[in-house]
Amino acid sequence: MNGDTIKRIIAIVCRLIIGCVFLFSGFVKSVDPVGTYYKICDYLEVIGWTNLYDLAMVAAFLLIIAELTIGFNMVVSLQLKLTSIGTAVFMAFMTGLTLYLAIANPISDCGCFGDAVVLTNWETFFKNVGLDVALIVLLLTLKYDKPYLSNEVQWVAMLIPVLGSFAIEMYCYRHLPIIDFRSYKVGNNIQELMAIPDDAPVDKYKTTFIYSKDGVEKEFTLDNYPADDPSWVFVRQNVELVEKGYVPPIHDFSIVVDGEDDITDLVLERDGYTLLIISPKLENADKNYISDINDMTDWANEKDIPVYWLTSTFHSEINDFVEKYNIRCTMAQTDEITLKTIVRSNPGLVLLEKGTVIKKWHCIDFPSSYELERIINKKSKKLK
Repeated sequence: MNGDTIKRIIAIVCRLIIGCVFLFSGFVKSVDPVGTYYKICDYLEVIGWTNLYDLAMVAAFLLIIAELTIGFNMVVSLQLKLTSIGTAVFMAFMTGLTLYLAIANPISDCGCFGDAVVLTNWETFFKNVGLDVALIVLLLTLKYDKPYLSNEVQWVAMLIPVLGSFAIEMYCYRHLPIIDFRSYKVGNNIQELMAIPDDAPVDKYKTTFIYSKDGVEKEFTLDNYPADDPSWVFVRQNVELVEKGYVPPIHDFSIVVDGEDDITDLVLERDGYTLLIISPKLENADKNYISDINDMTDWANEKDIPVYWLTSTFHSEINDFVEKYNIRCTMAQTDEITLKTIVRSNPGLVLLEKGTVIKKWHCIDFPSSYELERIINKKSKKLK
């Protein structure tokens, strides 16, 4: 095996590594473009550019298309020189951004793999460094990796990832993710995922005390602080988390009525079915579907199925909303991020059976009372 062959193999391996990572990253985002939009909004909030929220969805679509196009081009070997240069620009920005995130830690998860694989900021940065190394090697050996298709065919083939990713994004934007990587996916039991095992590790903290004497400050622990020496003057106490304990997959789900009555267990432990209307913010909810929700509530009341409208909107504003739109279901409050995680729609709909997610709907796909009854009857027959 001569030197050129070895360099060609190296170039192909690096190209495939980069391509597969970008394909995976782009795909898991494409099935949940609203999740990518939320993450971009998090970034904009951190840097104080909240006035650009209106552009965040466009940015999410373009980011996903770019990642899938880079991944597809790398794997199939399309316009490699142009794609490699574009990837280098992309990675230079992302490596710098993830280094900042790792050091400053303004958000806990960069969202590079959506909800499919959650990495810490440092893990994301080192992942990007690894891709940078592979990309540098690819650029140095690129001339040995000859394309399989003609130049004209390559340009035409590049439409595949662009049009394909846009089609997937649009479908999942207008409906719900075709693959749900979140803890609230259909089939999951919320209460089970909230449970903490008896032997689960707990948070471990280090507590130190700062005392001053003769103008000099000194740090002490619980074992040696000068409790019996009045010459030392207490200054402050520092508490540092040294080891994170077990965090259940669902740890922030609650349902509060009238601002103080927590009915979470009542809802999740109830035998039978429950309907949850999901609205992170009532002011942002699509008002075109409120009549459907009211009709659904009337049907559910006849079937003895409770309906709760969950939102993070302030209690006083909830009362105005109820009065304005003649809402006939029980209004309750839940954390905004939790609601955005449960279903990517405002409003959205969730059918529960004793805490288990049976089905979820985007507002565009709200079921009729006939369809809801068919789903419930079909489920009930399976249990007999």
